[in-house]
Parts: sequence; structure tokens; C-alpha cells
Amino acid sequence: MLESIQEWQVCGEAQNGTEGIEKHCQIQPDLTVDFNMPDINGLMASREILRKHPEATILMLTVFASPQLAVRAKGEGIKGLCSKTQVECITDAIETLLRGETYFPESFTAHAGD
Repeated sequence: MLESIQEWQVCGEAQNGTEGIEKHCQIQPDLTVDFNMPDINGLMASREILRKHPEATILMLTVFASPQLAVRAKGEGIKGLCSKTQVECITDAIETLLRGETYFPESFTAHAGD
């Protein structure tokens, strides 16, 4: 899906979180899309990437999107969160993050303080 957008280039892929951290450090892309990996969860992988590269822009994709996860993701420095079940939000989120903005849909943040 990402490669179908002509302006975007997928410059690396990883099979697990450990490899994802290594690839991010090698490539240092404009944006890292973080899926939940078999060996390290998305928050842990993002935390490690951001520890090494605080300027990194990370979009977390998860089946478990919730207001609580949005709060945790923001706290870790993750710039955006999308549900894997809402494919239409992924391209919107990437475009938003590439503009230097954050992307946390209102449905994930509306009740985060409750």
C-alpha cells in the first residue's frame, strides 16, 4: 500500500522489532512505521529508536488502539497512532507526520484523561 504512493519510497523493512531498530539506525528514514513485532512490542521498539534518535518520527500501527495507548505512545515520543483496522487513516497519518505534525485521531484521545 505504501509503495503505491508515488511520492513515497519504502527504504527498509524488518522481520522483527530488533531488526527494525537496527534498520532504523542504519537508514534513518524520514518516517518509521512501527507494527507490533514478534519479539518486541511497538512501544518497546519505539522507545529504543527514540533513545538512540530522539528526532525520529514514528507512526505506530496497532490492532489495540485505545485512548490509554495513545497517552502512552505520546509519552514515549511517538508522533502518531493508527488502528490497523482503519486502513484509510494510515495514508492521512503519514502525510500529517511528514508535514511535521502529530496524528492521534480524536477517538483515541477524547477519553484519555477519564
